[in-house]
Amino acid sequence: MSDRPIDPPTAPPTETARETAVIRRLGRPGDLGWVVMAHGEIYAAEFGWDSSFEALVARIVADYTTGHDPAREAAWIAELDGRRVGCVFCVDAGQATAQLRILLVDPVARGHRVGARLVDECLAFARRAGYERMKLWTNHPLVAARKIYLARGFRQVEEERHHSFGVDLVGQVFELDLRAAATVTGDAFGDQVGDPLAEGAR
Repeated sequence: MSDRPIDPPTAPPTETARETAVIRRLGRPGDLGWVVMAHGEIYAAEFGWDSSFEALVARIVADYTTGHDPAREAAWIAELDGRRVGCVFCVDAGQATAQLRILLVDPVARGHRVGARLVDECLAFARRAGYERMKLWTNHPLVAARKIYLARGFRQVEEERHHSFGVDLVGQVFELDLRAAATVTGDAFGDQVGDPLAEGAR
């Protein structure tokens, strides 16, 4: 028998040892095209949505690019190891209301709290910009995104069945009073669940 001491078991990586995503403002060359492409590819692969969803995202991105007010609207890109892995947009919906749109987390970034951080960035901006409330439209398959919203105090105010993007869906509208104190409860980091965390918009 060897006198060599037995190596202790390798401990799992700590949170600080894991890769940390970087959240930055949208604006670098290629960002806009990536947002559209990533939505089209991920939703087709994971949910079977057709190209009409990618076309919708392209219109949202084009509208934002050609006419947004930087003081009232913003968008962010998440990167992991130098690769784009997520996005979210905050736009003016009128009547002191901000709208969270096209939130997306690439499957490779799940477990890194990317979705939660993007939503928090969007909420912080909306509060600084003076909005009184935030709304968003999502669909029933996006379970992980819904967990993030509920943990931050969003409440569902509408639900409607519809056939869009080649599939049958249940659309859901959520709202949050931004004047209330910011709190996070429950499963605050739902992007660990397996869905791409994206919003359509209507």
